[in-house]
Amino acid sequence: MENYIKIARPDHWIKNLFLFPGAFFALFFVGFSFRAEMFFRLLLAFAATCLLSSANYVLNEWLDAGTDRYHPIKKNRPAVTGHLNPRLVWPEYGLLAAAGLVLSLPEDLPFFFTGIALLFMGCVYNVPPVRTKDLPYLDVVTESVNNALRLLLGWFAVTAEFYPPVSLIVGFWTGGAFLMAIKRFAEYRMIGDPAVAARYRRSFRKYTERSLLISSFFYAMCSVFFIGVFLVKYRIELILAMPPLCGLFCLYFFISFKKDSAVQKPEKLYREKFLMAYVAAFLVLVILLMFVDIPQLSGLLDTTPVRVG
Repeated sequence: MENYIKIARPDHWIKNLFLFPGAFFALFFVGFSFRAEMFFRLLLAFAATCLLSSANYVLNEWLDAGTDRYHPIKKNRPAVTGHLNPRLVWPEYGLLAAAGLVLSLPEDLPFFFTGIALLFMGCVYNVPPVRTKDLPYLDVVTESVNNALRLLLGWFAVTAEFYPPVSLIVGFWTGGAFLMAIKRFAEYRMIGDPAVAARYRRSFRKYTERSLLISSFFYAMCSVFFIGVFLVKYRIELILAMPPLCGLFCLYFFISFKKDSAVQKPEKLYREKFLMAYVAAFLVLVILLMFVDIPQLSGLLDTTPVRVG
């Protein structure tokens, strides 16, 4: 039973905290008051998202068993070592997916359909003949869709009457692409042998360290751009959070160069104490800027030319 729990990766549930920014922005922009009912809705949404994510993880581990044996760490996974019974793996996937969707039903329909989209993207990413995981660049772009879907799940847990701004969705999507590309860069460097890396992950046949770094830089710029559009349009005070946000991208970039970097296993990032302190300080700054008005910043939106002299 322990092996079947492992492949559901409950230790990865921390990634689903990405739904809370969606809930936070929905509460602020839509104007809902935070009540006890909302607290339980968010808990239910988090639980549903965790179960749906675990269903995708089960699918991922089982279908990756043939290539994971070339990874120095993943080769010890239960699916690789033969300690799993397919007659139990597939029912486990179905049970997790069904349980996640059942928990989604008390939420509104947009939340339910977003949950279905999360399962669908798990199939697109993992299941042949599509299996975008094997395709360079498309692997990063499709896997990072889950980042945007988690944002939507948090938003729809608060309100189903309005959609979040497209700029915010795309900003989270491309931010997730940056995280995925940096993860692949750290993996590629850790393996150290392009031939072995290509056997482990087929997309590595087309990647190099240079191409992974360049693509991650592109995703980071796109994320900052779209988030900047969102901030300027909806809350000018948040523009002050942009330099610290750029610093956060740089810090994550720096961590990827460490030996056995934690970016290979994002669920272990809590061990990076400075990163956690930086994120906490950044979140405090964002919350303050959401509620503190700075009228002087409105001049940044003034399109009137300034006369010389």
